[in-house]
Amino acid sequence: MFGSIHNFTAIINPPQAAILAIGGTRNELSTDAQPVSRFTVTLCYDARAISGSSAHLFLNHLSKSLSDPEFMLLEPVNDNSLNFDFTKLL
Repeated sequence: MFGSIHNFTAIINPPQAAILAIGGTRNELSTDAQPVSRFTVTLCYDARAISGSSAHLFLNHLSKSLSDPEFMLLEPVNDNSLNFDFTKLL
């Protein structure tokens, strides 16, 4: 997103089961008073097709992947909270 839109809620269109909305960046100060760019991610999903726990695991995995790009290149981690089987969404 560009301009003044920082977050929004996307609408799921059939036959989709979920949609990921990514808002524009905004500048904030971190806890150590350093400027950082942040953005908002919103996951809208159909609870009839995807469980809340699966959506939560997906967002945790996405967050870890975006905050540490090397995470995507490494061997799978034994931490079950980060090992998400994306085929379960199909």
